[in-house]
Amino acid sequence: MTVHFIGAGPGDPELLTLKAQRLIAACPVCLYAGSLVPEAVVAGAPEGALVRDTATMTLEETHALIVEAHAQGKDVARVHSGDPSLYGATAEQIRLLKRDGIPFDITPGVPAYAAAAAALGQELTVPRVAQSIVLTRVAMQSTAMPEGETLENFAATGATLAIHLGVRALRDIVRRLSPLYGEDCPVAVCIRVGWPDQAILRGTLADIHAKVREAKVTRTALILVGRALGESAEFPDSALYDPAKPHVLRPRVKGGVA
Repeated sequence: MTVHFIGAGPGDPELLTLKAQRLIAACPVCLYAGSLVPEAVVAGAPEGALVRDTATMTLEETHALIVEAHAQGKDVARVHSGDPSLYGATAEQIRLLKRDGIPFDITPGVPAYAAAAAALGQELTVPRVAQSIVLTRVAMQSTAMPEGETLENFAATGATLAIHLGVRALRDIVRRLSPLYGEDCPVAVCIRVGWPDQAILRGTLADIHAKVREAKVTRTALILVGRALGESAEFPDSALYDPAKPHVLRPRVKGGVA
C-alpha cells in the first residue's frame, strides 16, 4: 500500500501528467481538495472507489482515512492542486505518514505560476530584465512568514514575484512594492488559471488594485509582479542561440555562419 501525493496542476484536467492519470485510475481511495481541484481531475478514479473531497476536513480526519486504507491494503491517491511542493500542506501529512510507517511517494504537477505564464503568453525570465522568479505569499491570517522573507527583501532584487494566497491583501502588497518596483511596474492577476472561468487582469502597481476590486476577485488568484511582464520591455536576445557564444553542442562559427 502506498499513499501517492499527486500534483493535479492548476485545474485543467488535460494538464495532468500521464503518471498522475495512471495513479488516479488505479487507486481505490482518492482524496482531493475540492476547493482547488475540479471534480473532472478525479473523474478517472476506478469504479467503486472511495472519492472524498477533503476541503472541509481536518488534517486528523484525512489522516484517519489514510490509516484505514493502509489497514485494508488500499493505495491512496492524495490529489493536490498545482505541484505538491508549493503550498500543498504536504509536509505535515508526510510527518504523520512517517510516524505511522505508511509508505508514500510524490508525483509532481504543473505549478500555477507556469500555467499563468502560459496563459499570459510570456516568459518570466527575460534577459537583462529579470532572471529569477520568487515564489512567495503573504501571511494574512495564515502561518506567519519566516523572518527575512519579506516582500521588500525579495523586491529589492528586481526578480519576478509570484505571490500566492494574497489577492485579499493586494492593497498592502501594492503599498509595499511600489517604492521598489515603481508604480508603473507591470502586474498580472491570474484568476482560477486552468479552470473554465479563467480570467487575467493586467495593469500596473498604480491601478491593479482598483481593477481587482471592480472585478470583485477575492480568492484563487496568483499575483505576478515584475518588469519581465512588460509587453514593451526592451531586452537582448538570449546568449543561448548566439553564434558567437559556442557551447558543447554548438561549436564556434565564423561570422555567424556555420
